[in-house]
Amino acid sequence: MIFTMLLMDRPGTADLRVQVRPEHRAYLAKMADRMAFAGPLTSEDGKTTLGSLIAIDFPSRADVDAWLKDEPYTKAGVYEKPIINVFNNMWTQKAGFPPSP
Repeated sequence: MIFTMLLMDRPGTADLRVQVRPEHRAYLAKMADRMAFAGPLTSEDGKTTLGSLIAIDFPSRADVDAWLKDEPYTKAGVYEKPIINVFNNMWTQKAGFPPSP
């Protein structure tokens, strides 16, 4: 079952986010085969990071919670309280929308 995680950053954690990013990306990479999508949420200028939106296939909510507990941004205190929901993909992903660099 795909779970989405809306993870907004705590105010004042921009520098911490940059510092922890390599560990965060390595942690996400371990889930690449189960990931529907993942990436930062930004302000309209596309430069100021506000949080993350992640969708990963997990067997249960308990598995999501366990994974998120060990997620580097969570452990470092970057994220505020997560909003987690089940996601039912009802639309085929469009070709031509590759990941951003």
